[in-house]
Amino acid sequence: METLTFDSADLAVTEDFLSRAYARMSIGSSAPGAGRARIVRNGVPCVSVDELDLDFEMSYSVTPLGRICLCLVHDGTVRDHSFPGVEDAFGPGDVVMFAPPDLPYSGRICAARYNITMLDPALLGQVASGGPHGDGPVRLTGHRPHSAAAARYLSHAIAHLRDHVLADPAVADQPLIASTAAQHLAATVLATFPNTALTEPAGPDRGDARPATLRRALAFVDDHADQPVTVAEIAAAAHVTVRALQYAFRRHLGTTPLAHLRRVRLAHAHHDLVAADPAGGTTVTEIAARWGFHHAGRFAAEYRKTYRRAPHRTLADG
Repeated sequence: METLTFDSADLAVTEDFLSRAYARMSIGSSAPGAGRARIVRNGVPCVSVDELDLDFEMSYSVTPLGRICLCLVHDGTVRDHSFPGVEDAFGPGDVVMFAPPDLPYSGRICAARYNITMLDPALLGQVASGGPHGDGPVRLTGHRPHSAAAARYLSHAIAHLRDHVLADPAVADQPLIASTAAQHLAATVLATFPNTALTEPAGPDRGDARPATLRRALAFVDDHADQPVTVAEIAAAAHVTVRALQYAFRRHLGTTPLAHLRRVRLAHAHHDLVAADPAGGTTVTEIAARWGFHHAGRFAAEYRKTYRRAPHRTLADG
């Protein structure tokens, strides 16, 4: 797990830190005296969440980040924010993509407290179909969510990632939890912003969605459920595109590849609960985390729905 903290009232020191933590940039302030910048970051591979508090007005000009950078404003404003073809301003409650990963941007932070969530653009392709010309890179085509409801959903997903995964290093360092959390955030981003991912399979992909495809995918999931697995890797193992894989699961099982993977991991957690010695100190939380379930309440609810009893009862009777 990656963590960092920063607190300084020196503008030059702040610029140096921001250039190392994000991308090369220049900053400035017209306010008399030095303002204070406070930053806290927690992250896992491919995803990080930063909380920033700037108590002064700061202009910024940033080179391309190479990552998807989401901004959720808590207090204050971001003004004159622009990148090629776009100029906008954001206030409390707004959640936006600062700029496409390959474009520079600039603007002004006006005494704002805000959240920066960054993710590897490749994550989008791991959870979605490719663009119109195949399983190529998936891109976001708008910087604002397509609805207020979508914006709220993304805000809640970011808060959940920050407060329930990244807040506890012992949780965040579980490989399956980190992988699942990153993929869930990527899927939420795709559900929030306009993008190039296709939602329906083309003719060849429909033809590839055969039972044999499904058998190969199911076998791969069964053999790799204890490892971080992406939809793209399952598709590769089945020798089809991501679109064809998703269509095969929907057509033959009425579910998605990730939902099926979650059910397989739940079955493994159930097996471990049954096999565990209740006097040996093993806990439900420990077993759940081992199989990628980081939220104890949600794991218990999902477990009860499937096995008709609470997980702690299974452990106690083991």
